Amino acid sequence: MTHITGLLLVDAPASALNNLGQIEGERYENQTGVKVIRANDGPYPYVSAQAFRYWLRQTLVADAKWKAAPMYREEKIAYTDANPIDWWDDDLFGYMRAPGTSPTAKKKRSEDAEYQKLTPLDVKEGKEQAVTRVAPFRVSTLVSIAPLRPTSDFGVMARHEGDPVPYEHQLYRTTLKGLFSLNLNQCGTFSYKDRTGFRNLDKIRVELAKKKGLEIIESQKAYRLLPEQRLERVTTLFEGMARLEGGAKQALHYTDVAPTVVALGVTKGGNHIFGRVIGANNEGLPEFKEDALTESLRVFSDDILSNVYVGWVTGYADKEREKVVALAKKETRIKVSHPREAFQALIADLKQNPQWLD
Repeated sequence: MTHITGLLLVDAPASALNNLGQIEGERYENQTGVKVIRANDGPYPYVSAQAFRYWLRQTLVADAKWKAAPMYREEKIAYTDANPIDWWDDDLFGYMRAPGTSPTAKKKRSEDAEYQKLTPLDVKEGKEQAVTRVAPFRVSTLVSIAPLRPTSDFGVMARHEGDPVPYEHQLYRTTLKGLFSLNLNQCGTFSYKDRTGFRNLDKIRVELAKKKGLEIIESQKAYRLLPEQRLERVTTLFEGMARLEGGAKQALHYTDVAPTVVALGVTKGGNHIFGRVIGANNEGLPEFKEDALTESLRVFSDDILSNVYVGWVTGYADKEREKVVALAKKETRIKVSHPREAFQALIADLKQNPQWLD
């Protein structure tokens, strides 16, 4: 299977992008902390994969082309329409629509006009049958490249008479690193196998696939969108990643979360070939691992289908960027530019090679 495989860095100069809420046992009840991974060498601030996916979804919604699925909330669960034929995020981000089975939940849905707007589900013995889809798009947790102890910032609310109200929150200065992967073959391809994660389509959705003229792949028990439809969804996803926005505490810290560095390419398999090409030096600053990238290019030479696009913002760790530029003069498969240009180059590559989606 063909994948787009990538690494990204987010420069967080003074940030609190993903918070855990109140810290118990601290001196102020309204003190909030950042999420950290506690390891033997110290705490590593991080942004959860769920938060990153939320940022990306919200960024994509701003694109007029993007078709986001409607959502429905029950008392303790929520889900999307689970119709990947019509909704692009159901296709690329996956879903699980398994409505509650209690008589109260069933009665509420039957009387709710908003629920009636969703694509119906198959019903067996009076119970709606779940549909699920494993996401073609995968992303790791974004973790600080080095351990550090978050800083506590003390402030007060004092725009009133009487004693000021103290509050405190944590922030950090670091570089966050994350990995992502998109299964190109799975994009726009919807299985109707009776198996958890693969029952993307029930009978109602199969009929919709037939009505809309999707290609049937009988050997895989699947239906597939037209190549140009699949390509449009994939390219729009990466256009969104290039202009990513989001994150907590932006009113106080205003962190640009669009990738500062990316390394990406098209590969035959889902193994990540860029995971170790950037690390941290003894000062906790980003360090380009030339030997790691050279080794990956050699070991996975037959699996790399495209150029390797490295986007690196000028002005960020410039000495490390110069090392990438120097390597690109020896390794012609490496193309260095700005991160947004790197995504654009990959998109152009995809358009010239539609067979990668097969």
